[in-house]
Amino acid sequence: MSEQVMEGVKPTRMALLEIRKKLLLAEKGHKLLEEKRDALVEKFFKIIDKRKEIHKEVNEDLKKAFDSLIQAEMVIGESRVEELSELTEDIGEINLKKDNIMGVKIPVVDTSNLKKDLTFKYGFLETSAKFDDAQKNFKDIILKIANLADLESSVHAMSSEIEKTKRRVNVLENNLIPKLKSTRRYIEMQLEEREREDFVRRKRIKALLQED
Repeated sequence: MSEQVMEGVKPTRMALLEIRKKLLLAEKGHKLLEEKRDALVEKFFKIIDKRKEIHKEVNEDLKKAFDSLIQAEMVIGESRVEELSELTEDIGEINLKKDNIMGVKIPVVDTSNLKKDLTFKYGFLETSAKFDDAQKNFKDIILKIANLADLESSVHAMSSEIEKTKRRVNVLENNLIPKLKSTRRYIEMQLEEREREDFVRRKRIKALLQED
């Protein structure tokens, strides 16, 4: 027990009050950190499930988009597909913002500037329906990939925060709180011992006075 007693603490009533106050704060902090850790872990696994779902969708959509592109090349030729791709309009810019999830700062991919409706800059007689499908599919994939990037950044940021919170919980649980409890017991024992010694001393003095 003596190894866990905090250094430099004198066994006084003032010190005991201070240790009790610190222990109360440490236990409250430990409880809050445990709640934060559990909430983060729950949120983390929900994001993991969502990421898995979007990742599967992106892979499926990419297959569809490339299938449409290959079929378009077979109908109108590879060179014509390349020419028409140059006429594809700019769908806008992707920006980065910051979001806050349970106290964790996370980079967010902002797709609000991306155009939602695709305008074709060529005549439909000049191309193939499969080329139109490929363009639309690739545009939709961009939005999903942006969403996937959001989820990836959330996973990394929250994973880091969970580890930090776990370390803080462990420090409180395995180091600070046991030391505070040991120090509290040590001071209480010292004070009780002093009280017993004082009681015995007073008893002796009383007995001596009665003898006189």
